[in-house]
Amino acid sequence: MKRSLYNMALAICTAAAMYSCSLDEYNPSDTSGEGELKTVEGLKNLGTYCYSPLYDQMFSASDYLAVAETGTDLWLTQNNKTTLQQLFYYEGLTTSTNATDKLFSQAYACINTCNAVINRAADVTEGDKNVLKVVVAEAKCLRAYYYLVLVTNYGNVTLVTTESTDTKIMNPTRSSQEEIYNLIITDLQEAAADLNTTPMDGNYARVTKKAALGLLARAYAQGAGEGLSENGVSYWQRAKEVAEDLIANMASYNAYLYDDVEDVWAQSNNRNNKEALFIASGPQAGTDAFTYGSYGANKLFTFTFDESYRVEKILVNKLSDIYPVGSKQNYFYGRVNNNYYAPSKYLVDCFDARYDKRWENSFTTAFSLFSMVQAGWRTYDDKNATITLTEDLCTKYGIDSKFVGKKIYPYVDVNAINLGSNGGNQYVASVWPKGEYSGDVNKLVKVKNPYVNPYPLAEDEDRFIVYLSKEYLSDAEKAKRGYICVNIDDLFAADGKYKETFIDAQQTNTYTLFPSLNKFNFNFEGGFYGSNLQCKTGDMFIMRMAEVYLIAAEAEERLGNGAKAAEYLNVLRKRACRNEADFEANMKLTTATEDDVLDEYARELCGEFTRWALLKRHKAFETRLPKYNPRAAVNFSQKNYLRPISYTFLNQIENSAEYGTNGY
Repeated sequence: MKRSLYNMALAICTAAAMYSCSLDEYNPSDTSGEGELKTVEGLKNLGTYCYSPLYDQMFSASDYLAVAETGTDLWLTQNNKTTLQQLFYYEGLTTSTNATDKLFSQAYACINTCNAVINRAADVTEGDKNVLKVVVAEAKCLRAYYYLVLVTNYGNVTLVTTESTDTKIMNPTRSSQEEIYNLIITDLQEAAADLNTTPMDGNYARVTKKAALGLLARAYAQGAGEGLSENGVSYWQRAKEVAEDLIANMASYNAYLYDDVEDVWAQSNNRNNKEALFIASGPQAGTDAFTYGSYGANKLFTFTFDESYRVEKILVNKLSDIYPVGSKQNYFYGRVNNNYYAPSKYLVDCFDARYDKRWENSFTTAFSLFSMVQAGWRTYDDKNATITLTEDLCTKYGIDSKFVGKKIYPYVDVNAINLGSNGGNQYVASVWPKGEYSGDVNKLVKVKNPYVNPYPLAEDEDRFIVYLSKEYLSDAEKAKRGYICVNIDDLFAADGKYKETFIDAQQTNTYTLFPSLNKFNFNFEGGFYGSNLQCKTGDMFIMRMAEVYLIAAEAEERLGNGAKAAEYLNVLRKRACRNEADFEANMKLTTATEDDVLDEYARELCGEFTRWALLKRHKAFETRLPKYNPRAAVNFSQKNYLRPISYTFLNQIENSAEYGTNGY
């Protein structure tokens, strides 16, 4: 017999079987029973499962990233491959496409849990009523978030506000966008009123007032793109009001914007990031029970590095003659066997790296050796930790012969501290100072983010072997450098696609080389994950304060206030600029157009799960795809403003033909 997707099991033990709870420092016991749910503590435990898919299912794997970011002006597949072409290029996108199918089910599963918490609150007879109020507010905030994901991607879905029972919904009907957005807005308003400015139990993974307000601004902006209004007032006006209130009263909401964009991505700020409004919490510290399949770890990074950076595949021929330790080199940069996301020419060109620090804080373009002296995996000597440029190597890779005999030293050292009986390791990266060749681990230094390379790479740099240059280097300029140089602009054909083949003067096949997104390369010092250095354990942003500034600018521009929009954009541009003089001369805006807003979103939030929704609310696919993603433009049609309804869901209900597939 067919089963409705909405008929998800309520019992906590069942929920625990469906998802592993990823709330940092809070893993409730698997209790069940109606009696437990009549206590505040029991309902609070159930409420933790409202968070379940955020890290384990959505923000630590490639599926949701593909749904939320690709098919836009920002990303192309590495090597122009057909991998994930359904979402990158709208080629063969169907109801059974895995990423969109899973997202639909994940969202509804957690909506059911949220509904149970909200509706069962009236039956609670034991416990602190103030705590109960917060528990319900959290569930409303999360229900609104999941419905916003659904309505953004799938349009008119079915609004369900009651928990599943044995009575199956076999003939669901679609709700209007107005009905869905009304619930989202009401939930977020009520959540913001009842949530505190500090998280319950001090658990930063839980939503607070600032999260509800941030999501409210986002929801108004998304609904504005659908032409919605509230009591005759445009949603753009409402988005402006909420965003500007949050900005003006940051301190009272316990919200924050870092003065320096580097601090957003500092490794030390990962578990206490003040700019975060809402996070997907990574694995907690202090337990050695993590395994790749059963507990959350950030697997996103495995999908953001191209396999060309694998040492044995980096150029036409193997770089095994350069890298002495073989594939161990890829550990520092992440697992590199399944990688898809290559920035478009538009995204690369968005950054003026001469002034904007967001370039190197978003992309890795210089690749080095690394040592593991502290971990005892190797010794610091010429055989294990350095490269000596021979005449053959210089000829092969186009390095000037004057560098024959030069040594390339490691940039970082990665320690592996064993923390438990299951072999769990904590990985701590430190940097070898330039000019320090002793191998003395006491000389290692901590930096804000060891995955952010010095920019621009100095001519005399001797800690990196491959450099993708944002600024164009002539042959004469390359000859000054004792490392392999590739101009990023040379990777692209005139139509904006990556060249199918590219052979430069150095005889390097670079058609799969590209700047690699490094935002997700968080390795929390305290979290650990088996013995697998390739997996990352850091938190992920669902929303941060910078987006509120962007929404404020976006709303002001939509309302015709370009000068005011520029003021909000300038706050982000100024903190990203390398110095005050350059900001005033080269980055400061006096007014902002729609393109200015979209460009700033690209610089600030590229890869942060916002781009597809942004282009949708601006109805910008038809104008931007032909210029920046021509392969996608060929296939894009009006139906692609919605994702296909889940095949799994359609196969479970009795009125699938009537319900429809959104044109797929």
